[in-house]
Amino acid sequence: MQFEGFTEEESQELSKAGIIIGTLEQIKGWARSNSLWPLTFATACCGIEMMGTGAANYDLDRFGIIFRASPRQADCIIIAGTITKKMAPILKRLYDQMPEPKWVVAMGSCATAGGPYVRAYSVVKGADQVIPVDVYIPGCPPSPPALIYGLNKLQDKIRLEAKGKKVR
Repeated sequence: MQFEGFTEEESQELSKAGIIIGTLEQIKGWARSNSLWPLTFATACCGIEMMGTGAANYDLDRFGIIFRASPRQADCIIIAGTITKKMAPILKRLYDQMPEPKWVVAMGSCATAGGPYVRAYSVVKGADQVIPVDVYIPGCPPSPPALIYGLNKLQDKIRLEAKGKKVR
C-alpha cells in the first residue's frame, strides 16, 4: 500500500506497523458508509423483499444498516415499489425532511422506471422524476442479495465521495 507523501520504504514500514493514514473526510466517509440508517418507503411487492433482507436470513445489521421509521433519523431512503402521482409529493416531503448528507436507493423496476404500470396515467415513471437517485437496483422484485449488493455499492460510493472523487 502506497501512502501519499511518503516514500515506498516509509509506506512499507507504516503498513508493517499497522498504521493507517487518512484524512478526516475519509474517516467520516468510512463511518457514514458503515452506519447507514435507511428510511423505508415500501409500497408494493419489493417491500416484502426489503423486509426479508432485514430479517434473520440476510441480516442487514451485520453491514451496519438499521431501518428507521422517521425521516429525521435516516440518512438514506430505500424506495421499494410503485410511486403514484398522488404519492410523489409525500416522497418529496420525506426526502426534504432527511438531514444532509442523504442518499436514495430505487429498488425494483417500478421504482426505477415505472415497471409494468409504466403506461398507467397515475404512475410516476421512476423515482428520479421526483428526487435524485444514487443507486438503482433492477428486478421485479429484486432478491435480498441484489438489495445487499446495491447497498454495498452505495457504501462504496460514499467512501469514494469522501476521498474527493465524484461518483455518478
